[in-house]
Amino acid sequence: MKNLNILLLIIFSVTCFNSHADDRNYAANKISAELLKNANVVKRFEEVKFEIINIGKAKLYHTVAITVLNEKGDKYVQYQQEYDKLHSIESIEGRLFDENGKKIKTLKKNDIQDLSGTSEASLADDNRVKQFNFYYKVYPYTVEYETEIKYNYTLFYPIWVPQEDEFYSVEYSKVSISCPSDIKFRYKTFNYPAQPVITDEKNNKVYSWEVKNLPAIEEEFASPYWFEITPVVSLAPVQFQVENYQGNMSTWQDFGKFVYALKDGRDQLPDNIKNVIHNITDGIADTRKKIEVLYDFFQKNTRYISIQLGIGGWQPFDAKYVASNRYGDCKALSNYMYSLLKEAGIKSFYTLVKAGVNSRFFMSDFPSSQFNHVILCVPVQKDTVWLECTSQTLPAGYLSSFTSDRNVLLVDENGGTLIRTPRYTLNQNLQVRKTVASIDSEGNLVADIITDYRALQQDNLHGLINGLSKDKVMEYLKNEIDLPNYDVVKFDYKEMKSALPVIKETLSVTANNYAQVSGSRLFVVPNLLSRSHNKLIANDTRKFDVQLNTEYKDIDSVEIKIPSGYQPEAMPPAMKIETKFGRYSSSVQVLADKIIYYRSMEQFRGRFPATAYNELVKFYEQIYKSDRSRVVLIKK
Repeated sequence: MKNLNILLLIIFSVTCFNSHADDRNYAANKISAELLKNANVVKRFEEVKFEIINIGKAKLYHTVAITVLNEKGDKYVQYQQEYDKLHSIESIEGRLFDENGKKIKTLKKNDIQDLSGTSEASLADDNRVKQFNFYYKVYPYTVEYETEIKYNYTLFYPIWVPQEDEFYSVEYSKVSISCPSDIKFRYKTFNYPAQPVITDEKNNKVYSWEVKNLPAIEEEFASPYWFEITPVVSLAPVQFQVENYQGNMSTWQDFGKFVYALKDGRDQLPDNIKNVIHNITDGIADTRKKIEVLYDFFQKNTRYISIQLGIGGWQPFDAKYVASNRYGDCKALSNYMYSLLKEAGIKSFYTLVKAGVNSRFFMSDFPSSQFNHVILCVPVQKDTVWLECTSQTLPAGYLSSFTSDRNVLLVDENGGTLIRTPRYTLNQNLQVRKTVASIDSEGNLVADIITDYRALQQDNLHGLINGLSKDKVMEYLKNEIDLPNYDVVKFDYKEMKSALPVIKETLSVTANNYAQVSGSRLFVVPNLLSRSHNKLIANDTRKFDVQLNTEYKDIDSVEIKIPSGYQPEAMPPAMKIETKFGRYSSSVQVLADKIIYYRSMEQFRGRFPATAYNELVKFYEQIYKSDRSRVVLIKK
């Protein structure tokens, strides 16, 4: 789907509509000590005004001045603004000030680069980008930008996030929205307890919010979503228009009606494809099996290419187009798969989702266009089959971390319905590893390792083995395994595709000097590959809750043959830890000429108060030490 989150004001899209820069003092010595603490940049001044002209047009004015304190802050003053046929940049101004607030350079029109915004994944789009950088390196310095942007659509209203990142303080920021009396809009605030200030401006009502003196935030390990820890105001229309399509998003059902109107009538298939569908499915009685057969046909005969032109950023190309060209974006491919299923007599739902591994934050009580992707939902009796239509490799029914466990909007002729995609649980996200190894008297290791990765635990590996050549996979393995002085002798992968997929990995590795030799002693770490790397620092002043989003379970069994003539001198104690964050156990023993090691690790998900953080630190510290404990062997 078209990424028009430009209105998030992530970088700069801007115009002065109030006081001018010459009236403001940007000298760095005017910044309070509180705002300098832990900051790489200080936002000195910001005004954002969103002016609604009518149901289909609006203007965005934005002025922002940022003082850069060190080289880590340079990225925040690079001007970059996308535009296309639906919105245009009317004017851009920029100024550079030195440490004392003296203006030393003014942006000239021919300094601005105007480039294509088309990505490598796009066949065609109308995105362009204007960008500029003063490339100044004498710290501190200040950059101010002012821009006016004209919008020929009103699907998106701004989201005001004055504090854009960690180590980023704010001296002053204000947002306002101006609209005629006959146009309604909605807003939702986070960490902003006051009501908006409401004033009259000619025939318009103006709503405004402002903040002052926000000290820099340092994100803590496992912090909640950014919107939960800093002031945010999200704005959205009631009625809106994109080109010739009008819609209403006061409810999810109403917004779904707009989305359905964009795809209505685009599900007609050519006769040759209809014949194929009936040939491959008419003899199958089981609905789930039919879905799998159709999805397999679909994956073998299409590929993903982004196409983002005007309203096409939200409207799918019709099924005949995809059938003929054998490609499409997420909307076109999902609509095509919807059409294949429909021809086979199977009902499915075109489904909007906010995709991304770390993109689960969603305002379910604030209907608005928060989506960036489309998938397909296929109800089957008391179950549901989810289909990711941009992938040629994922099995039917599996969504991966890209779209699982989040709110989505199911769309049909009756409108939109908000539901949630499946969440993969601790026992489903399973990694089971069995290692059989031997160590010689010089400490050299030879090991055969078989690992089953399930559900979310196999996601990265799935992408690796389906996206890289065998040589590249070998190159990856020779750099990523946590063993000293090792070599991968051979490897193999087998995928078992299902709604809960499994990848079986078989490795043969060698590691010179894995065990330390000291005189007549061998020091052996029996945990070969599953050592935890979580090592946190205790913090008695933790500010934010602890948010653990992923749950999983790892089980390891290791058998290491030791050289003859050695016996145990020192053994690590068995460990068993049970906390609110997870469970861990390990044990090791020497039986005859073998070290036998067992490890189990369970990570729970959940939200915990900040006061529980040091308990988590202790939990991880105990695991870290136990995973590296050594068996000491001595020669008889």
